[in-house]
Amino acid sequence: MASTVRVQAPIGQRALFITTLAVPLTGWTVHAVSLHRKLSAARRDPLTGLLGRDGFTAKARQITDRYGDRALVGIVDLDHFKQINDGPGGHAAGDRVLAVTAARLTAWAGSRGAVGRLGGDEFAFAVRIGPARREFRLAQLTQLLAQPVQVDDGALVDVAASVGAACPAILGTRDLSPLLRAADAAMYAGKHTGRAVLAGPQHATVPSINGRRAGRPGTSTLGRAA
Repeated sequence: MASTVRVQAPIGQRALFITTLAVPLTGWTVHAVSLHRKLSAARRDPLTGLLGRDGFTAKARQITDRYGDRALVGIVDLDHFKQINDGPGGHAAGDRVLAVTAARLTAWAGSRGAVGRLGGDEFAFAVRIGPARREFRLAQLTQLLAQPVQVDDGALVDVAASVGAACPAILGTRDLSPLLRAADAAMYAGKHTGRAVLAGPQHATVPSINGRRAGRPGTSTLGRAA
């Protein structure tokens, strides 16, 4: 009987020791999971659910690095958005237009693409599209973004977007920063035309400040380049 007690005692002690360790380890695991979720949420825009600038940059770089010449990155800027915000529907209508635009961009880019909101009414995307389908897919995007948006009171708001895109095959670089700068310049070149513009070498030489085309909002203050 005594021998049995001597065997069980160490087992009980080991169990107690393991349990004691498990409690703080479990606590740290829960904390780590919670922190990861908070960090993931912080990388997304609260209004649209899209990736923020940092999150988009990380995902877009993965796409350009992986797909190279088959990658396509772009900038989307809503036309006359201030008029929507200042119109009868106010900021609620503006928020609705932003949310719908985000959903349309996400659907167009697909599950393997990346879509981000850079700020205000400016969005960015990175997708895999081969050269034979670039023009068709960009035209498809502009048509999709030009569909009227129904706001909360049931009214339809006319919307349109300017789209500029750039690809490594044309510009000769996979570096995301110059690709986005060229896409931004191409977008500006096609502003209010109703058509997407694919950047050429001439768009890559446009002067930039803080990673954005000179004269664009936000270039006069310190900013983070893409």
